[in-house]
Amino acid sequence: MDKTQETILEIDLNAVTHNLKYLKSKLQSKTKFLAVVKAFAYGSDAEQIALHLQDLDVDYFAVAYTSEGVVLRDAGITKPILVLHPQPINFKTIIDRCLEPSLYSARVLKTFIECTKKEKQTNYPIHIKFNTGLNRLGFWENDIDFIHTQLKETNSVKVASVFSHLAASEDLQEKEFTNTQISCFTNTSKKLVALLGYHPMLHLCNTSGILNYPEAHLDMVRCGIGLYGFGNSKEESKNLKPIAALKSVISQIHLIEKGETVGYNRAFKSEKKLKTATVPIGHADGIGRHFGNENGFVFVNNAKCNIIGNVCMDMIMIDVTNVDCNEGDEIIIFNNQHTAEHLAEAIDTISYELITSISRRIKRKFTK
Repeated sequence: MDKTQETILEIDLNAVTHNLKYLKSKLQSKTKFLAVVKAFAYGSDAEQIALHLQDLDVDYFAVAYTSEGVVLRDAGITKPILVLHPQPINFKTIIDRCLEPSLYSARVLKTFIECTKKEKQTNYPIHIKFNTGLNRLGFWENDIDFIHTQLKETNSVKVASVFSHLAASEDLQEKEFTNTQISCFTNTSKKLVALLGYHPMLHLCNTSGILNYPEAHLDMVRCGIGLYGFGNSKEESKNLKPIAALKSVISQIHLIEKGETVGYNRAFKSEKKLKTATVPIGHADGIGRHFGNENGFVFVNNAKCNIIGNVCMDMIMIDVTNVDCNEGDEIIIFNNQHTAEHLAEAIDTISYELITSISRRIKRKFTK
C-alpha cells in the first residue's frame, strides 16, 4: 500500500467482514445479529460500514440517537434500525424515517404511544428495555404491569423486542454478577411475554457477552466493539482484526539544543541535544492533551517515538533522536500491529474512547 502523504484514517472493510464472520461463528444459526454503528461506527464511518454490513446480511442495526438513524436511512440502509436512546422531541422523526425506539421509562413509553396514535400508526415496532443492574436506562421488573396496561389499551404499537444490557460481561471476575443479570432478565422477560401473549425477540449480549456467555445469546445479540476489532481481552482480540489505521506524516524536523523547550507553556525542556519531528494531528483530531508529555507515542519506521510537550490543537511533536527518518515520512498512530488498545492503555483509558474521538476532519480512506 502507498505511504500516506497526509493525516488519514484507513478503514479496512475486509477486516470488518472477518470480524463479523468470527463473531457469527459463536452463534447458533437461528440467532440474529444486530450491528451497533453508533458514534460514526465507533469513530470510523457509519454510512460505509453499515452499507458493507447490510451487504453481508446482518439482521438489525443500532444507533444511539435519532439523528444517527436518519443518516443511515439517507445513506440507503433499509434494514431495521434500533435507536437506543431516543428523546421524545424526535419521536415524529423516528416514525417518519421508520426507526425503532428503545422505550425505557413510563414517560417515553406513554409519549411514544401518544405520538403513534396521532400519526395513525398500527403495530409500530418498539423495543422495551429493562434495567438489570447497569443502572443507566431501563424499566424495573415491578414496572411490568404498568407496561402491559399501556400496551393492551392500544394497537398503535407492538413490542418487537425486550432487552437489557450487561454491565461487566468482559470481566470474568464478575461472573456471579453477570449471571445474576442474566437470571433477572430471563425472569422479567418471561413475565412480560406471558402477559403480551406473543413472543418478541429477546436480546441481552454485547460483544463480550457473545464471547463469554453463549447461554445468553437468546434470539439476537448486539455487537459493537468486536466488529471494529477489539475483543475486550488479549486472547479474544487476537481473533479479531482492528479495522482502522490512523496515519500521518512528518511535516518538519528540528534539532533541539540542550536547555531548549518544545511547545506551548514550554512543557518539555531538553536535557540533551535531540531531534524532534512535528506531525499534523492534534487534540482537535482526537489526540487529547493527555497523550502529551511522554505519555503517548507513535511509530516512525517501526520505532516507538514519544510525544513530547503539550499536544497542540493541530500538531504533536515527537522525539525521533534515535530514528532514521526524513520530512515527509509516514508515521503510525495506531494500526492492526500497533493497536489503539495499546496506545489507550498507555494513558489509562480504553480503545473505545480513543477510536470514537477521531475527528471527522480527518480524511477516511476505504480499502477492500
